[in-house]
Amino acid sequence: MKKSRIPEREQQAKQAFQRMKRILLGFRSRMDEELRPQGVTMAQLQVLFAVRSQPRSSGAQLARTCFITPQTVQALLKHLEEGGFIVRGKDPVNDRIVIASVTEAGEELAQSVEKSSLPLHRELWKGITESELAQLNDLLERCLANLDFGKSASAIR
Repeated sequence: MKKSRIPEREQQAKQAFQRMKRILLGFRSRMDEELRPQGVTMAQLQVLFAVRSQPRSSGAQLARTCFITPQTVQALLKHLEEGGFIVRGKDPVNDRIVIASVTEAGEELAQSVEKSSLPLHRELWKGITESELAQLNDLLERCLANLDFGKSASAIR
């Protein structure tokens, strides 16, 4: 019996997906190492940056933005609040909704991380031209649209 050969296009797509995953996992691992002395993780920072870009968001909104469960968001928010990086309070319109806002300490952390992560970003994109990055962004945006993530894609930073 002959083994079925995976078509070249499917093989290339599989390799691209695996490489994207390796890049994301490797980047996250390196960032977690750099963040450890500051007492935060990439997951917590993802939520902090979401709160920063969408002030006064509810936990449910943050969960959708970050592609994680509301329960996970609550645990991450709790840690950020205990660290003094965010404050939470009742929504002025609907007091059943708890909203979050970045504190001065949270803003300082976000700016510090943005600055300290620049060398890693530069390392990742070394040798890749601006036009290649634009092309990659176009391709990834199309992939997101194919999976109907296009509307949420612009919220991811």
